[in-house]
Amino acid sequence: MTPETEHLGFIGLGVMGEPICRNLALKTKRHVVAHDLDPAPLERLAAHGVRSGGSVRSVVESADVVFLSLPSGEVVDELAHAADGLLTAIRAGQTVVDLSTSPVHTTRRLAQEFAAAGARFVDAPVARTRAAAEAGTLAVMVGAEPDVFLELKPLIAAFATDITLCGPVGCGQVLKILNNVLLFQNVVALCEAKAIGERLGVSARVLFDALASGSADSFALRSHGMKAVLPDDYPLKAFSVRYALKDLRYARLLGEQAGIELDGAKRVEDLLDAAIEAGFGERYWPVVSRLLERRRG
Repeated sequence: MTPETEHLGFIGLGVMGEPICRNLALKTKRHVVAHDLDPAPLERLAAHGVRSGGSVRSVVESADVVFLSLPSGEVVDELAHAADGLLTAIRAGQTVVDLSTSPVHTTRRLAQEFAAAGARFVDAPVARTRAAAEAGTLAVMVGAEPDVFLELKPLIAAFATDITLCGPVGCGQVLKILNNVLLFQNVVALCEAKAIGERLGVSARVLFDALASGSADSFALRSHGMKAVLPDDYPLKAFSVRYALKDLRYARLLGEQAGIELDGAKRVEDLLDAAIEAGFGERYWPVVSRLLERRRG
């Protein structure tokens, strides 16, 4: 299989999937066929040469490499084992690349099942924001053998600027889940600092600007803190509270497997549960700041 003959498939055109798929089509110049239950992103992508596959089977049958961008590992697993799903349509020599964040044990089991069919299953979860997906500047953490990684890297480079081979299948998920649990705890700490600072007379703008010039500076501060928490802006169709809670639970499962209790992650999980109870489940997840403000009040 050469790059000139490679056809790409894409399943899942949500918040991250649609811009990733668009970048693949525009930057690789390959034939891309896609599928989603919502026709709207397919209509938008048609202007960029992406063809609608109509079904999972049609996408798989049309492509050499199939990318998945789905809400959870449970959805990936369900799609793989559906009556007309991935494993029923897959053929020897194909590669499936899971851009979703999925449990490590699910990823490794699926890799074995696809290998039994002569195909390859690679985990390549994406990090950063919707804006980074639009710009093609995502970070991607790949679990694959080195030769497979080198084969896929030019395709991933269409939507990512930082691409890391983390180890064999499943290791990309390990790194992505740990990345998220660290980020979540950092952002909650920023929300707590904001609540304390304001209560004691320091404006949030002064606080965050001062932190950004000191040793507390971070991506969490500049992206989540300054762009969401400071303006109190938590849009829909972003990385939601429910998505964050899903990743926190994956992280706690990793901790259990390693025999390490993630006390900080449990604290964030409780806040996310409370945010859902307060009606914020579909909002951008730093909305937990509002809960801390309410408790301060």
